[in-house]
Formats: sequence, structure tokens, C-alpha cells
Amino acid sequence: MLPVFLFASGIEYSPELLRYIGDRWGDKGQKNVLNWNQFILAQQSLPRLHSSKLQIEHDELIADNLFWNRIPYFTDKAHWGIDDYWATPIETLGSNGGDCEDYSIGKYFTLKSLGIPIQKLRIVYVRARTRNEPHMVLAYYPEPDADPFILDNLTNQILPASKRTDLDPIFSFNDDDLWSEGQNIASSLNDEGRWSEDTQFISGKSSQIRLWRDLLAKMALEQTF
Repeated sequence: MLPVFLFASGIEYSPELLRYIGDRWGDKGQKNVLNWNQFILAQQSLPRLHSSKLQIEHDELIADNLFWNRIPYFTDKAHWGIDDYWATPIETLGSNGGDCEDYSIGKYFTLKSLGIPIQKLRIVYVRARTRNEPHMVLAYYPEPDADPFILDNLTNQILPASKRTDLDPIFSFNDDDLWSEGQNIASSLNDEGRWSEDTQFISGKSSQIRLWRDLLAKMALEQTF
């Protein structure tokens, strides 16, 4: 059995997993998943002898954002038949569709596979002011206290959070931790991992988010093929 990901040589898929992807989503889904591996290999092989680590990481952000933003957008209801579903990167690529959570998750795990520490990455639940609805983006912190850069499926342009005045952050998380994004925001997670405005949000561990736990469990299952 080969692990699904992630290695310096790119992503390795077992023959059984590739067969499962082909059976479920066809040749296009299998090609999309294999393209993910090719994308990571291409990023790793770029000649960057004269680039700083921060410049390399910023270049990877741009490429990562473009790679995932090309996936067609579908609501969870239309794509999966339920109101809220967090897909694994393989599910998003295989099915050739996703929503804001799926884009952010795919970008997060891609940057992890490229070697960016999770301490620099946070998946951020926000309210998009222009749409007046919940939304999810990925934040990259070049330094711990820096203004983070935002990767968003709504735009291919990557801007500092201070320039994204259209987004109101609610909470953020990575593999380990969970943060409230403001002392004045009365919000909390309900059982589905959504935020509500009736109680004070308390920071803690990302394992508090049921949909995140479910996602990691699905990714672990993919590694058993």
C-alpha cells in the first residue's frame, strides 16, 4: 500500500486508489488527481537559486491559488446533496467541483506538501460583506505577527488581509489550533462547524470542529486504498 501523500517526490497514489477514483469519477477525475501531483512536482523543480525563502513561498501561493481556482464552483447541495460537506482534495479534484471550503482545504494541503509550515497557514471562516454570507479563505503569515496574505476562490489576486475590507474574519484554524478572530465578535461553532451569533466563541483546538475531524478521517481512509 502506498500512502496518498505527501513526499519530496510529490504525491504517491496506490493503484487501488487510482482505480477507485476512475471507477467513481471517470478518466477526467483521475486525470485531475494526477495533475495535482504534476503541479507539486513542477513547483518543487523550479530553479530558484537566487530567491529568498519568503519569495519562493509567495510564488507558491500564487501558483496554488490559480491551480485550485480553476475548479468549477458548485454549492454543496448541488454537488453532494447535503447543505455542508467538506471534501478532501482528492474528492474535489476527482469530482471536478467544490465550494469555498473545498478550495481553501485543497490550497492548505498543497502548501503543506510544498513544505510551508502549518504555523504560517490558517483556514479562515469569514463573512463576505458584498454577498452577506459565510465564506472561507486561506491565510498565509510570512511572519507570526505579519499581515497575512489571503488566498480566495473569488479572486486570483492575492492581497494582504488589511486590503480585504470586504471580509470580516470570524474564526481560523490549522492542523492543531483554533482561534477567534476578534474579541468583539460573539460567535461560536455549532455541531456542523458553522458559526452562530448567540454565544461567545472560545479559542481552542481544531479538533473541536466536527467537519474538520470528518475531513481528516476521510483523508486517512483514502490512505488505506
